[in-house]
Amino acid sequence: MDTFFGVGALLGPLLAAWLLTFTGWTTAMLIIAVILAPTVAACAVAFPTRAADPLLTASPAPAGSAPAGLAADGPAPAGPTAGRSAAGGPTAGGPTAGGPTAGGSAAAGPTAGDSRPASALPTVLRQPVVLLGAAMLAVYVGLEIAVGNWGYTYLVEERSVSGLLAGYTTSGYWLGLTAGRFLITPVTARLRLTQTGLMYACMAGTVVAGALAWAAPGTAGLASTAFVLLGFFLGPIFPTTMAVSPRLTSERLVPTAIGVLTAGGLVGGALLPWLAGTLLQVAGAWTLFPFAVPLALVQLALWWRVARRIAAAGASAAAAVPPIMTAPTSLPAPTTLADAATAVEQARGSVAAAALPRDQPGHAATGQAGDR
Repeated sequence: MDTFFGVGALLGPLLAAWLLTFTGWTTAMLIIAVILAPTVAACAVAFPTRAADPLLTASPAPAGSAPAGLAADGPAPAGPTAGRSAAGGPTAGGPTAGGPTAGGSAAAGPTAGDSRPASALPTVLRQPVVLLGAAMLAVYVGLEIAVGNWGYTYLVEERSVSGLLAGYTTSGYWLGLTAGRFLITPVTARLRLTQTGLMYACMAGTVVAGALAWAAPGTAGLASTAFVLLGFFLGPIFPTTMAVSPRLTSERLVPTAIGVLTAGGLVGGALLPWLAGTLLQVAGAWTLFPFAVPLALVQLALWWRVARRIAAAGASAAAAVPPIMTAPTSLPAPTTLADAATAVEQARGSVAAAALPRDQPGHAATGQAGDR
């Protein structure tokens, strides 16, 4: 779905430019509003009601299940367990079973006599890794929109690019972002990149492309290429962040965590482009990339923090898995087809014997057969 944001960002300006060739801004905006009207009805039908909104309601965690989130990142997500009946109503059990979790208290769960649904939002907001991810997306969305909004002004005023070519370059930036999102899956499979490796590669490419656009000489071709590359490397970051969000918290809190991540992006998208525009107005268009490149470095630093926590959680989960029992493998190497068949039968017997508990009749029968 994130891919089609880039499609809309590419086609929207082209549609507006075409409408402005035979009408004014007022009529063009009215036409676009009519085109967008069906999306309002779609949202009303598709989005959940307030009572079923996963951002407001935390579903009960399965009994005995451990949180899938990062224990080192703050309080483990707590939910209603023993204190509520299977039907969801309060029981006489009082507070949630188990008391305080490893990272804090179990205050997130409802107590006896409290018929309100448990709110997942406070629990998610106490998890530092989710807040780091939200801060990273705030920087990302702010960087993406700042360059998209003010790139035209930068090219015309600072690089002396013609208005037509500057418009094409801005469309090329959004085209690069769309292409990056469409190509994320085949490129990742081709290069055998993990999600973490893909994020590092894209963020490093963002820094390099931004520096190229900043330091490029006054040739339109190189500046336009840098804009397209910048969009291409920015494209996969947001959808990949959404893809790794289940690794940031427990399974039942993932919808709420995605809401917090998205909200962080919206805050950055509202604040940072305004700040970039203020700098352009006060100091000049040259400030766009001195503003954007540090943002790209901050984005990379925040992702490094998130990736470290994800890796630490993965290592802890792997250490908690008990070792798998394997059958003895010290069998002689077969030299003929008959020897191979004998080795297979011996291996089957060894596995079957290892699978039976010592107090099962099978072991007793085996021992008696050996004694006879």
